[in-house]
Formats: sequence, structure tokens, C-alpha cells
Amino acid sequence: MSKDKEIIKSLNELLQGEYMAIESYNNFISKVEDEKIKQIFKEVQAQHRDNIAALADYIQDLGGQPDENLGLKGKMAEFWLNIKLNDKDANEILEKAIEGETQGINMAEKILRGTLDEDARTMTELVLDNDRKSINKLKSVLTYV
Repeated sequence: MSKDKEIIKSLNELLQGEYMAIESYNNFISKVEDEKIKQIFKEVQAQHRDNIAALADYIQDLGGQPDENLGLKGKMAEFWLNIKLNDKDANEILEKAIEGETQGINMAEKILRGTLDEDARTMTELVLDNDRKSINKLKSVLTYV
């Protein structure tokens, strides 16, 4: 496999995680009543949308095609998350969001250790940085609840 194809494959994995995050935040937003928490969820979701745009552009610049669907794995994760969120209070939903962001960070760190060029590494570090900021933003609301 050529280096660009390896990079595209890795970035598409990261892209899949971003799409899963968007879907998760759709669930989180629909489950909470508190407007401040909803707004934080929308802000974090918007950051994931920005990550998707940047990743998709870079994948296309490499001559690849962004994988823009959740796939079976993503749909199953979404299904189970929806079940897990039933009858949860705002704090429990915030904790699930933090858990999801942490999983995203772990995945991005794994990708960062793989075969990436300098630009792909920078892109992955940007996603990681955004996810870490999102965790801080979510944790700040935990004290609010």
C-alpha cells in the first residue's frame, strides 16, 4: 500500500470517529432539557463538524475519497448509546459525552502513532487539541449541574 493510501485510510478512521461524535451529540442534545447544557453540546458538535470538513478536504487533496457514512459499527454504537441514555439525568449524559470524547482522543492518539506525513500529523494533532478542549468545556458544565 502506498504511503498516501495508508494516510488516507488512517484519516478516514479518524473521520469515522468524527461522524460518530456528531450522531452522539444529536442524541445528547435530544435527551437534555437544560438549555445551557444543550448549547455546550451544540458548540462541541460544531467543532466536530469543523474537524470533518478539514479532514475531508485533506483526504481529497491526497487524491482519496472521504468515507462519509457511519457503517455498521457506527450504527450499532449509536443504537447502544441511545439505549444507554434512556432515563439518564443531565450529569449522566455529560459523563457519557466526556467518555465519548476520551475514546475519540485515544483513537486519534493511536492514529498519530501510525504512518502519517507532517500535514496529516498536524491535522490529527488539531483534532486531538479540539477534543481535549471539548472535554474541558463539558467538565465545566458538570460543576454547573
